[in-house]
Amino acid sequence: MTGRPEHWHLITGEYPPQRGGVADYTRAVARGLAACGADVHVWCPPAGDVAPVDPGVAVHAVAGSWSRADLRRIDALLDADRAPRRLLVQWVPHAFGQRSLNLAFCQWIRSRGRRGDRVDLLVHEAVHAFGEGSWRQDAAAAVHRVMVTLLLSVTARAWVTIPAWADRLRRYTWGRQVEFCWLPVTSNIPLDADPEAVATLRGAFGGRSLVVGHFGTYNTDTRGALHRVLPQVCRADPHVGLLFAGRDSDAFREEFLARNHVEPARVVATGTAEAKQLSHAIQACDVLVQPFVDGASTRRTTLMAGLRHRVPIVTTIGRLSDSTWTTSGAVVGVRAGDDDAMVRAVIDLLRDPERRRQLSARGRDLYDERFDIRHIVTALQSERCLSV
Repeated sequence: MTGRPEHWHLITGEYPPQRGGVADYTRAVARGLAACGADVHVWCPPAGDVAPVDPGVAVHAVAGSWSRADLRRIDALLDADRAPRRLLVQWVPHAFGQRSLNLAFCQWIRSRGRRGDRVDLLVHEAVHAFGEGSWRQDAAAAVHRVMVTLLLSVTARAWVTIPAWADRLRRYTWGRQVEFCWLPVTSNIPLDADPEAVATLRGAFGGRSLVVGHFGTYNTDTRGALHRVLPQVCRADPHVGLLFAGRDSDAFREEFLARNHVEPARVVATGTAEAKQLSHAIQACDVLVQPFVDGASTRRTTLMAGLRHRVPIVTTIGRLSDSTWTTSGAVVGVRAGDDDAMVRAVIDLLRDPERRRQLSARGRDLYDERFDIRHIVTALQSERCLSV
């Protein structure tokens, strides 16, 4: 198929008002496509509240639990829309119900492709490796491979948020020609310029002149790394305050204070907050500490948010990191798991304002040149892509 299809149909398990990186990313893509004149439809489960209204984007929160009855209902509604139709599936296995084992969903996408719809797969998470958990997890990993095989059997183009996903998925094309293209995610937090709000946040630290922050969802691995790194940073510099931003950050603050000898006045958390408040919190930081157990990668919306907001970042380089994070000079990267190196990197940055200014500029330049939503929309609409 050549040229831009008339109608885009984004198939996603998450969409605002649901919170999460995939939900925010899908909305950004929908808005970006609509701004370019495309007719955009989003198919998702209901979230118990009204979906945001964006010009040119029709949200159909009718997917229910992605049961067979739900899929038949969506089938009829899709058939009522004019062809050609382009289905962009936001692939995260657990987002489509059935405890991440929804074979019926993948069979349905396969049937749509065989009936003439163009199917593009946007892979946020690929198949899991065997031998990393219980036999039940291995069984689920096997089913996920069957699901991916069904999807790739009708996929015109597979977009991957990191190059490593292409390496994992290519074997499941079984010789069919599928183009794999790299499509990094964008920031899920728009920049909201409000110097007064930022100054108010910084003033909450009782006159401390430096703020070290983290933005994320505080999973087990991240919490462990923050517990090991940040108390050492506080001991090294009494002028440092800590700012935790994002969902569950308030609960993590309580956990952090209970486990570490840090004065409560030095630690602030946003809790669950709107995008504007999160933007102000990110801007209030002098350094962001963003550890990832598998390394920094272009699927991390929280990492992109730091770049978008021009905040110097200390992060980790691991098995899923590509060369972007070691050659661009836009972040300070240490080996994943090397807590001592991360502590040293944060302290060194706090003592070097000029280095922070350089990182700020390079991070924003990298974001503008490669990760801004306009690049994502252009790639989706184009017949050209960065193949991997």
